[in-house]
Amino acid sequence: MDYRERITIEPGKRGGKPCIRGLRITVYDVLEMLSEGMSQADIIEDFPELESEDISACLSFAANREHRLHSLTAT
Repeated sequence: MDYRERITIEPGKRGGKPCIRGLRITVYDVLEMLSEGMSQADIIEDFPELESEDISACLSFAANREHRLHSLTAT
């Protein structure tokens, strides 16, 4: 999955944080919910505008960012 199809960054929305499909739900919001033990089904139940692909895109975004940070510090 290419997370860039689902993750958007708009300077005037949520302080320019990466959001899901232009919604006001940030990648960080979803990652925090997952880290607190919520399942994908729980998150979608609380935020029915989200799709399971959105949650996967958040994980892909985070993995890509971690990879880029590691690449920068490894040199």
